[in-house]
This record gives sequence, C-alpha cells and structure tokens, in this order.
Amino acid sequence: MTSSASRPTRRQLLQGGLAAGVTIAASFALGPAPANAAPPTGPTRIRPFRVAIRRERVDEMRRRIAATRWPSRELVADRSQGVQLATAQALARFWTTSHDWRRTEAKLNALPQFKTEIDGVDIHFIHVRSRHHNALPLIMTHGWPGSIVELLETVGPLTDPTAHGGTAADAFHLVLPSIPGYGFSGKPSELGWDTSRTARAWAELMRRLGYSRYVAQGGDVGAAVTDNLGRLAPTGLLAIHLNLLVPALAGTDSLPKTTDDEKAALAALEKFSASGKGYLVEQSTRPQTIGYALLDSPVALAAWMLDHDTDSYRKISRAFLGGPPSGNLTREHVLDNVSVYWLTGTGESAARTYWERAQTAAAGHSPSPVTVPVAFSAFPGEIFRAPRSWAETSYPTLRYYNKPVRGGHFAAWEEPQLFTQEIRAAFRSAR
Repeated sequence: MTSSASRPTRRQLLQGGLAAGVTIAASFALGPAPANAAPPTGPTRIRPFRVAIRRERVDEMRRRIAATRWPSRELVADRSQGVQLATAQALARFWTTSHDWRRTEAKLNALPQFKTEIDGVDIHFIHVRSRHHNALPLIMTHGWPGSIVELLETVGPLTDPTAHGGTAADAFHLVLPSIPGYGFSGKPSELGWDTSRTARAWAELMRRLGYSRYVAQGGDVGAAVTDNLGRLAPTGLLAIHLNLLVPALAGTDSLPKTTDDEKAALAALEKFSASGKGYLVEQSTRPQTIGYALLDSPVALAAWMLDHDTDSYRKISRAFLGGPPSGNLTREHVLDNVSVYWLTGTGESAARTYWERAQTAAAGHSPSPVTVPVAFSAFPGEIFRAPRSWAETSYPTLRYYNKPVRGGHFAAWEEPQLFTQEIRAAFRSAR
C-alpha cells in the first residue's frame, strides 16, 4: 500500500465506476474542502491516499488459497458445526479464478481517500463532498466483519440524491473512516482503543475537516462507535442513526418483554447468545490466538468472517453455491471485503476491537446518557429486530423509528437504496 498526492486518472475513475453510483460520486467528489478545514501542514495534516497493493501480495494470496489444507466435511446437514466445507471450497474457487482485486482497487481509488494521524494512529477515510450547496455532513462507521467496502454502494445515492430518486434537500457530504486496526487505517500500538476512543477520534476528524455541524451513523461495531459519539455529544453533532441496538447486547433486564415483538427479539438474542457468538467470545478474550490463523490462511480468514449471524451466512453461502445474491451481497463484494483484510494484514488488529470493548465493560463504568436526537432502523434480518419499545427505553431521545421491509445485518451493503432512504428520512429533521 502506498499513498500519493495525485488524483485519479479518467481511466481509473471509469474503472471505479463499475460499482453503482461511484462514477457519479467521483465526478464531483474532488471539490473544495470547507473553508475552515485544518491547514495541510504539521503532524495532523490531511494527506491524499491511494490504494496500491503490490502484485506479489496478490499472487501470494492466491498461492495460499490454492495450498489450503482442507478439513473433512462437517457431520451435520446444516451450519451448526460452523462454515460448511462446500461453501468454503466454492468461495476459494471463485477467489482464485474469478475475483479481480484490481477492480476493487480501482473502485476505491475512484473516490477521494485520505489519511490523517489522530491520537497516534493513522486514520484512513473516504471523503466525498456533494455538489449540492446545503448538503449535511455525515460520518458513517462500518462494522466487523465488514469494512468501508460495505458502505461503498451508498456513496452515490447519499451524495448525489438527484441522480438516485431524491432531491437536493437530501444531500450529504460523506465521511467514511476505517476504524483503527481495520483495512487501510493504522494498527494501534498501545492499549485503550475501545469504541469510545474511536468516537473521540471521529469528533476530532470532523473538526479537522471543518464541519461545525454534522450527523453520524453506524451498524455493528460502527453502532457502538456511534452510540459512544452520541454519549460524548461533541460540539456540532446534531443527531445519530443506528441499525443495531447496542445497549440490548449488554443486557435486557431493563427492557420490556410482554409484546410479541419484544418476545421475538428476546428469543433471537438468546439464540445468538447460545449458539451464534463463538467469534465474539474468542475475539473478546483471545484475539491474539485467533490472529495467527487470520494472518496465515486466507481461507481461515474468510471462514472466520463468514461465521457471523445466521441470516448473513445463509445469504452469502447461497451466493457462492450458485444461488441468487441477496441484493448487493454478491460473491464479488464479499471477497472485496475479505481481500481488504487479507492484503492489509488486519485480521488480528480488528479482532482486538472486541477485546478492548470487553475490558471497558469489565471496568463497570456507567456510560453517560445519549443527549442528542436518535434515529433507529430495525431491519428484518438483523441478529435481533429491536422493537420500538426497546429503542425508546435505550434512547429516551429517540425521534425516528422504522421497520424496513428488507435488509439484514449488512443493511447498507445488501440494500443500499433502501438503506439510503432510511438515512434521508432519519436525518430530515436535523437539517
């Protein structure tokens, strides 16, 4: 990976436009920064960045995939023993014969990317400024096992709404950072990088970009970062939007459990706790141990990342075994994401995010309340579909709640148009 001050060439922009909306976004993304943005000098300067993975790294990845030592087939007919052999082998075949990393690289490089050092860590981010004058700044945070890849399909609809069924009043200036230890951001070299510290870094990033008023969104780990940002309530933060109810993961004692929706959410959480969170326990307690496999074998990395929630696994497995993809959760996009982890060597550093959160939780500090307005979207394929009562109990400042008809844990990735509609509606009153 190298960075360069040069802007994308026309050819690179066109290559990057293979993804929906990226060409449109790139055509106006290189406009002027806010007038009060930080000056481009000193240790905190914002530096242009481009992805440039050496060919030897890509070739090595393919050799390691081809040399995989396969386990025997699972002894059950479902995924109750983990990622099924047929799925893993189909993924490996597609990865070595059909997936094109250079296409992924061009897609990323079609968008303006930057790095800046915050609190000792190099933060990578995409920054797309809308051509619409009154666009609202929005910082969105990815999760695990996702990355900025899961958010790319929303760039065009969010920044150029008039080209995607919206109006100029729906426009956003978009900031997509990579969490420390993920993808193209640097790896923390000291303890303490929990989601609260990341939230503080995001507040500094938005200040450094010159945004005096903005909104924030997140799912999965990104929901925890955004939740913490809402508790921090930095100057300029107008509202937050979440699609995973983070407080419920910490316990449901204070949540109502009488309606059908509440009982269904509780049952889903109990099922996840009993049989679906093996990855979470390992990463929260022994991230270094699993890190050896994640850095040594591309297939081990992919299998570990696939073994997430049941809904996502079912959709991804079906796509690799020849079935129709679920929205944009295609084989290509799944391997775009896994390849980012492999080629940046961030499997173990991303896993440590869970360990850091566990340490913070064990300390027993009572979090500050969220004081900014909160919006929540309960997608049907999430690990659990939080009812409105749970969202209201968790966030007394709830101002928007909706239950979209499609979408799962990777809502922005799977259903970018529907997700975009939610973001527009959620933040309309913040404008």
